[in-house]
Amino acid sequence: MFNEWFAKMKWDKLWEATVETIYMTSISVAATFVIGLVLGLILYLTSKGNLWENRPANLIVSTIVNVFRSIPFIILIVLLIPFTRMLMGTMLGANAALPALIIGAAPFYARMVEIALREIDKGVIEASQSMGATNWQIIYKVLIPESLPALISGITVTAIALVSYTAMAGVIGAGGLGHFAYLEGFQRNNTTVTMVATIAILLIVFIIQWIGDYFTYKTDKR
Repeated sequence: MFNEWFAKMKWDKLWEATVETIYMTSISVAATFVIGLVLGLILYLTSKGNLWENRPANLIVSTIVNVFRSIPFIILIVLLIPFTRMLMGTMLGANAALPALIIGAAPFYARMVEIALREIDKGVIEASQSMGATNWQIIYKVLIPESLPALISGITVTAIALVSYTAMAGVIGAGGLGHFAYLEGFQRNNTTVTMVATIAILLIVFIIQWIGDYFTYKTDKR
């Protein structure tokens, strides 16, 4: 029975789908980290009482972040179809999922960056200013290092969310384990494929969480 159960699996397609999921997650996490960090810094720095206090700029960026953060991912994919087609030339494949993944995750991470920066003791910033540090020096020598454990923890949570996003994107033809589970499992009534694909996604999530926890611990000075 055990051999019969596994005989239903298409291991070559499972491996291909796993590689696509890891590819989509890796690229989107890297882009999300950069874009989210920039947006989060802008949100924090332009807020009241901070280095670049600017209410109109803060309001504009905050509105953009809130709008894109609030749209359910599956709807966002559909809304971005014209943009994705213009940028990638197609709506199918792993690369076609990247714009929606990044646009969906970056605003979410930006808020996490802002929260992490708000937790920094104002006294540390004031001490740096009293020693003659410029705004840019405060950003990359004080704000980012001091908030690094929270930033890593935040990108870990975001990366795990992105794995689930890739599964949703797979349902509309973006490839990956979601597409594999839907096409080879659900549509063909093959529960073995669905179960194994789910286990593969869980393993990816566990590995991401372990890596995130490791680096969070290593960078925490407390």
